[in-house]
Amino acid sequence: MTVAFDLPTEAEAALRRDGADTSAAAREAVLVELFRRGDLTHFQLSRGLGLGRFETDGVLKRHGVTEDLLSPEEFSNEAESLRGEH
Repeated sequence: MTVAFDLPTEAEAALRRDGADTSAAAREAVLVELFRRGDLTHFQLSRGLGLGRFETDGVLKRHGVTEDLLSPEEFSNEAESLRGEH
């Protein structure tokens, strides 16, 4: 899905100053927020970001999101994905 929106000039300047790819930064922010709200599992977030588990953990840490506890379903899904049984 393609999503387009305008950023305030200041926000765009801040992203560009950091050398960030604005599209990638916006995509990451949306996916992390969906994870934070509980709409994505860690595995789904990893796939959406195109990263492995530990790299995804680094993204979450940068965004200040911690995975204190996984739900039993998420734990089972994570275990299955690590075994390649998804």
